[in-house]
Amino acid sequence: MTDTTAATAPASPVVDSVDNARATPEKEQPYDALGLKPDEYEQIKQILGRRPTSGELAMYSVMWSEHCSYKSSKVWLRQFGQKVSPEMTKDLMVGMGENAGVIDIGEGWAVTFKIESHNHPSYIEPFQGAATGVGGIVRDIISMGARPVAVMDALRFGAVDHPDTARVLPGVVSGISFYANCLGLPNIGGETWFDPVYQANPLVNALAVGVLRHEDLHLANARGAGNKVVLFGARTGGDGIGGASILASDTFSEGGPTKRPAVQVGDPFAEKVLIECCLELFQGDLVEGIQDLGAAGISCATSELASNGDGGMQVSLDDVLLRDPSLTAEEILMSESQERMMAIVRPEKLEGFLAVTSKWDVETSVLGEVTDTGRLIITWRGETIVDVDPRTVAVDGPVYNRPIAYPSWIDGVQADSAAALARPADGTELREQVLRLLGSANLGDTSVITSQYDKYVMGNTALSYPDDAGMVRVDESSGLGFAVATDANGRYCYLDPYQGAQLALAEAYRNVATTGAKPAAVSDCLNFGSPENPEVMWQFSKAVEGLADGCLELGIPVTGGNVSFYNQTGDVPIHPTPVVAVLGTIDDVARRVPSGWQDPGDNLYLLGTTALELDGSAWAGVIHDHLGGRPPAVDLAREKELGELLAAGAHEGLFNAAHDLSDGGLATALAEGVLRFGVGARAWLDDLIARDGVDAATALFSESTGRVLVAVPREEDVKFTRLCEGRGYPVLRIGVTDSEPTLEVQGQFSLSVDELRGAHTSALARF
Repeated sequence: MTDTTAATAPASPVVDSVDNARATPEKEQPYDALGLKPDEYEQIKQILGRRPTSGELAMYSVMWSEHCSYKSSKVWLRQFGQKVSPEMTKDLMVGMGENAGVIDIGEGWAVTFKIESHNHPSYIEPFQGAATGVGGIVRDIISMGARPVAVMDALRFGAVDHPDTARVLPGVVSGISFYANCLGLPNIGGETWFDPVYQANPLVNALAVGVLRHEDLHLANARGAGNKVVLFGARTGGDGIGGASILASDTFSEGGPTKRPAVQVGDPFAEKVLIECCLELFQGDLVEGIQDLGAAGISCATSELASNGDGGMQVSLDDVLLRDPSLTAEEILMSESQERMMAIVRPEKLEGFLAVTSKWDVETSVLGEVTDTGRLIITWRGETIVDVDPRTVAVDGPVYNRPIAYPSWIDGVQADSAAALARPADGTELREQVLRLLGSANLGDTSVITSQYDKYVMGNTALSYPDDAGMVRVDESSGLGFAVATDANGRYCYLDPYQGAQLALAEAYRNVATTGAKPAAVSDCLNFGSPENPEVMWQFSKAVEGLADGCLELGIPVTGGNVSFYNQTGDVPIHPTPVVAVLGTIDDVARRVPSGWQDPGDNLYLLGTTALELDGSAWAGVIHDHLGGRPPAVDLAREKELGELLAAGAHEGLFNAAHDLSDGGLATALAEGVLRFGVGARAWLDDLIARDGVDAATALFSESTGRVLVAVPREEDVKFTRLCEGRGYPVLRIGVTDSEPTLEVQGQFSLSVDELRGAHTSALARF
């Protein structure tokens, strides 16, 4: 697939590649093997006025892939920029379109964060797929001028007892822990979920957060004719070639994992050195623009930097440092070798730049310079192998308004409500079902996974597993910090993608609010089946619409994220799974609120009301293996009121604990509150049943939204109840914390801490 001379040929070719492409329009090219459709290939020829060279074909193929170009999702994602208000953007320093969003958190500090997928590579090669997913998202954070300070992960696997889950899960977890632990980054939270629908399509979504001073912000653009284009970091090898277009932009066949060569290989120790090197370059003001090399490698970095800047760049691939000297020019352009960055450097600062990279022993090569021609020109052994307008590669690619179709099956599924399922008739049955829920794979203790992650390295972790959100201190002198949580519920989104997406947003928002932080921004990772399936595109359009409408109502912006399509094997897609990450700020992490109580004698209050909302619930799934009906109603205005109430209460020191009610309802929240520090609780349901008109099972297992369980010291009782009355938020005292190591639901059942812990810890440990 090359117009260039072979690696061993003389340096002076007879015919230039671009001239040759112009002279040989009839030459057949393997565009289909590179993931391009026939009409896309014709579009490239129209843009160029000729057939592409093989180098240009390689570049367009990876940059026009679904993973890089968002060609099937752009028309819907525009809502995130259209549905905004002044409230949403007042603290937004960088929004969508850059490597990561940036939020002003005060005192001259900013936080940058983003979540992305590495799903397909993690199925093919679980360890390297997950490890390089962490490495890639961390480099996005570095490229904003920030020091990475934390990571999180949102994971979805197939059935917990399936043999292939035993292959995929350990590799994924090991890859995440190895890479992040070696970087010295705490893993402060996330989630793990099991469902057969993810059997051949695990979801591995990695999030990273960084902190920076306002003046250290850097963007990905190439401005200033004559400025140098510098590639630094690891050498370029054959790993990851075509990873973006081949793996993330197509479905798997029934045959299973067969695309191993396209998975990247990571070296966290090289990335750790690269982090420190970049931070010193930023401190010395030696960089004008910077871009990490992730998906599409040099193709992406050159075309995006050029199109975001003055529009022109000329580089030579001869100067790319290689691990494998046999690589062709096309392979160099497409390689996704890890731990590489590209910088734009003023000529007068080049010597200083090279001094810093030399100090850190980071290999560096000057590839070319910025021009004002409006063309991206790439040469190889004396030939011009790429001569394009970079915007046609990185910005103005194909945009599809894919057909959408209302799913033929969804009305029948929604009509099958869990309200008709048999609910426990007495305390004995309630007790048994609480234990079954607590011992299920999705509600059980995940410490067999999370114990492999270092959550305290760097010494600034204020909250982490199993609290509702992770929290990190940014400034030691003031205590300024941030909290972040990720949430998704594919079962809810299967039943109603609009409402399901808003429920994921509401839960992540609520989880951040329970810690005492104020939610400020959103990053999302939208995991769906094939965009060529009209029913999948309907699900996607509704989920995006739900998120955009929800963020507008909550007043927090979407700062960036990722779309992952083609998550299906054959014709069977995964449940639509939009993972929503919410980041919040707190003025002093010393006022953080944990999810479990530590002292007996606190009063337990339930904020919010409970309705008969069991459709799509953990109870329906675990006890009855049922998925049908409509997901719980979500009132985002009330969620916002709840968040403001929690922030005010935390600031006044009114809470010893706060835990949101979501999967498993009140029963799970009570059990987890007891298990957090081994302090018991006595709860009663009579007042709740009378006020909300529900039965005991619904009171315990309903997943109604807008609810939080708080532990309030007795001396703060009056102040807390007045706070709730003043804000008009429903509240009910439902129990007290107790010195006895027992969870007692009066008139129903009693469970010792040992019984609870036995069920909880056995859920995953036995596998």
